[in-house]
Amino acid sequence: MNPPVVIATRESRLALWQAEHVKALLEARLGWQVELLGMTTQGDQILDRSLSKVGGKGLFVKELEVALSEGRADLAVHSLKDVPMDLPEGFALACVLEREDPRDAFVSNQFAALAELPTGAVVGTSSLRRLVLLKALRPDLKIEPLRGNLDTRLRKLDEGQYHAIVLAAAGLKRLGLHARIRSTFAPADMLPAAGQGALGIEVRSERADLLAALATLAHQPTWLAVTAERTVSRAMGGSCSMPLAAFTAFSTGQAAPGGGDSMQLNAAWGDPASAEAGSAVPLAPLVQVQQSAQVRSFAEAEALGQAVARQLRAGGAVWASNPPAA
Repeated sequence: MNPPVVIATRESRLALWQAEHVKALLEARLGWQVELLGMTTQGDQILDRSLSKVGGKGLFVKELEVALSEGRADLAVHSLKDVPMDLPEGFALACVLEREDPRDAFVSNQFAALAELPTGAVVGTSSLRRLVLLKALRPDLKIEPLRGNLDTRLRKLDEGQYHAIVLAAAGLKRLGLHARIRSTFAPADMLPAAGQGALGIEVRSERADLLAALATLAHQPTWLAVTAERTVSRAMGGSCSMPLAAFTAFSTGQAAPGGGDSMQLNAAWGDPASAEAGSAVPLAPLVQVQQSAQVRSFAEAEALGQAVARQLRAGGAVWASNPPAA
């Protein structure tokens, strides 16, 4: 009998749900025996500072990659929006699964929608992307940091620390917490983060056996969509320290606007300096662009992402580090 395949996962309730979901897929479709290796990452431990100040979302995946390198685990399951745009040498994204709802959710015990919040209401989020988009919609609100796993964030809301909080709809739905969603933001108002709602499976790049087997689980429309989105972020030097959104405007797996394989990619960039300065400082105007192209391959998805990044820079957006050689 072959040894069990081990999945490295964070130990939050949502991360464990995601790992269990992949475990069930592997057992049902591939007939594998699968075990979970629960781990606490630096991102889970550092809760008193924003991710943009302590190393970014890569803090959620580093320990899992160490487990892969040491042979203690065979694969790792990630929320794709938490995965750095460039994986460390020796690692590969084996597949991307079908996307859940990519939108942001408005969660409140008192108000049904953002428009109902009174002037000066406190809204919790630690995402610079959400901060600049919220301030563009409601500059009169007070945006306060909100860290912790999903259950911790909901508890802080229930304790009265915030009038409302903004979370990814996908996480709430995966945990059966649909009732906590008072409303969802239309992407036109709150453009999602690159890869939001999608799950990715990471392996060592030398594991050809896993790469071949896991490819059969991939949802190609989602993978193409998030490739275009993540290319925008990579081309802009994207990280937690940059308020950047990138999202394909059609629902993955359904007919694209205009028929065929046309993909519309929207992106928005906010000034990171004014966002980091806090709510007391007026934010610079958003740079927003969109472009459509025929996308049937990863190369075409990347080309669309690069084109949108060029549009952002032409509109005044600046990259977080040295520009890529593209």
